[in-house]
Amino acid sequence: MIYVIGAGLAGLSAAVSLVGQGIQVELMEGAATAGGRCRSYADPQLGMMIDNGNHLILSGNLSAFAYLNQIGAANSFTGPKDAEFAFYEIPSAKRWTVRPNDGLLPWWIFDPSRRVPGTHPKDYLSFLPLIGSGAKTAAELRQRDDVLWRRMLRPVLLATLNTEPEQASPHLITAILLGTLGRGGKACRPRIATPTLSAAFIDPALRYIHKHGGNVHFGRRALRLSFDGWRVSEIEFADRRLPVTRNDAVIVAVPAWNAKALVPGVMTPDDHRAIVSTHFALPPPPEAPVMTGVIGGIAEWIFCFPDRVSVTISNADRLLETDREEIARDCWHDVARALGMGLELPPWQVIKERRATFAATPAQDHKRPSVVTAWENLFMAGDWTATGLPATIEGAIRSGRRAARLAQRVHPA
Repeated sequence: MIYVIGAGLAGLSAAVSLVGQGIQVELMEGAATAGGRCRSYADPQLGMMIDNGNHLILSGNLSAFAYLNQIGAANSFTGPKDAEFAFYEIPSAKRWTVRPNDGLLPWWIFDPSRRVPGTHPKDYLSFLPLIGSGAKTAAELRQRDDVLWRRMLRPVLLATLNTEPEQASPHLITAILLGTLGRGGKACRPRIATPTLSAAFIDPALRYIHKHGGNVHFGRRALRLSFDGWRVSEIEFADRRLPVTRNDAVIVAVPAWNAKALVPGVMTPDDHRAIVSTHFALPPPPEAPVMTGVIGGIAEWIFCFPDRVSVTISNADRLLETDREEIARDCWHDVARALGMGLELPPWQVIKERRATFAATPAQDHKRPSVVTAWENLFMAGDWTATGLPATIEGAIRSGRRAARLAQRVHPA
């Protein structure tokens, strides 16, 4: 038996991997639903299903698509056929679309119709010093008010890191650049879950786990772990104590702050950044891009779904005490300009995720623990563990799949 504690994406990916190998799994989740920070719900204010926030994956996210293919959900995504990223600049009212070519040789930077307006091919050498030097170079680029930085690099890095790039870990900046544009446009095609996050990532995984003999328990929050030497011997819940035999393994796939309470002495990231999402119950124009980056507004990325428009604001601690209607009105003003819609505020909902991700700073990146622990039958998973990536869907799924592989050594099929 392998016990997986936590049914977010990391826990689900671990459980899916294990049951697919014929291993018996008990998946325990403290909440009433699965998904963690990647979830959907029926919002009574809007009268529709919405996501807690906007998440996307890229065509080159190998772990994510391995998971999606396994649960039969790889087709539950929408996005452009090729790598395309639309932008709208509020102050100038300019629009452009960045279109990297598929191959590794970036000839797209020599085509004015494919690159950022106001830039030249030589400007794209900015990518090179960012790799390995990160925050220092980012600060220098901002000081110069580099057009490429302002109109593409900073918005992309901010969204991926959920931290000001000037403060971010060089290691994580390198991982982003090498893992996206460094692999060519073929790996950078944006893919957005449709109709909702749960329909694409969560519900098919739960069905897969049940179909393959796994059990999922909701409202089952682990309170503490007991140990016998170098092994976990017991999981304690509010209403029961669950013995862990010598042939069993445990995967802890809960948020960092919960893992710290369960696993003695573990070091985890303890500084987090907020994300604010605003949802509008109004269909976008038919010609609107699936995703638009906004330069110079409060809105940062606009996502268009058939029945709604959603906005994401990263590194949003500054907005946590701001009135929700004020946020909605300011965001809609940007949406209306970017998409050519009316200024009248439609029905809206604002979601403030206070601890959306760990702060992607060097200090916090250093605190990310390995999947392996000091106990031979205990493993950890989550986007906050040492995945080599920022806190992303790809990182969460990667960690869960790795924890599953290691747990199998303790409990082979």
